[in-house]
Amino acid sequence: MSVLNSFSLEGKVALVTGGAYGIGFAIAEAYAQAGAKIAFNCRGQEHLNKALEDYAAKGIDAKGYICDVTDEEQVKNMVASIKEDLGVIDILVNNAGIIKRIPMTEMSAEEFRQVIDIDLNAPFIVSKAVLPGMIEKGHGKIINICSMMSELGRETVSAYAAAKGGLKMLTKNICAEYGEYNIQCNGIGPGYIATPQTAPLREIQPDGSRHPFDQFIVAKTPAARWGTPEDLMGPAIFLASDASDFVNGQILYVDGGILAYIGKQPK
Repeated sequence: MSVLNSFSLEGKVALVTGGAYGIGFAIAEAYAQAGAKIAFNCRGQEHLNKALEDYAAKGIDAKGYICDVTDEEQVKNMVASIKEDLGVIDILVNNAGIIKRIPMTEMSAEEFRQVIDIDLNAPFIVSKAVLPGMIEKGHGKIINICSMMSELGRETVSAYAAAKGGLKMLTKNICAEYGEYNIQCNGIGPGYIATPQTAPLREIQPDGSRHPFDQFIVAKTPAARWGTPEDLMGPAIFLASDASDFVNGQILYVDGGILAYIGKQPK
């Protein structure tokens, strides 16, 4: 096999949770370009229909499923349906997630649990559902979308940071437990990515200046810019392909260097 061929995903079946938009959609698009068959989930029909239209506009024949990834029974049914429609899942990207920016002393336990449920319990549930098929096949790739908050804390994101820190360790444990079956589990830790969800943080202010948070992120990032969903495509293909068969239990931070940088000295 040539080196370039080792990056091919031709014929592979990939499930990208929360793959309807943003980072998940970009990763699914990259996988489709690399030859994979794409499956994704949404929680409602209207959302699903819009996502299918967006995939079709890109020329991608994706299969969408209504599924709440925090519900173990629904996940089992989705995985069974994907097997029937496309084949056994070769690649799982645990991308679905939420964030609630609330000071810890103002956050209810129920709000904390909701973030943990979607950002940490769901990756456990979906990974558990796909692992038997991967073991039977003799190979598999699980990619968890972690975060810089897997390493750092920040005000108002206690639940998110706790979940993403836990997801980092779940990644390492899946590697430890199932590496002998030729299953690789790694994570991607995006930096600050320019998506519709972060657009309000990049709006030009009435006086023509940049949003304070925008200025803060650009100053803290050696690349001096926000990332784009396209910046995640290459790393995601690498971790899903045969090229990464001896890479396991690692978190690849795609952050423009922000975690390596202490920041500029004040003038």
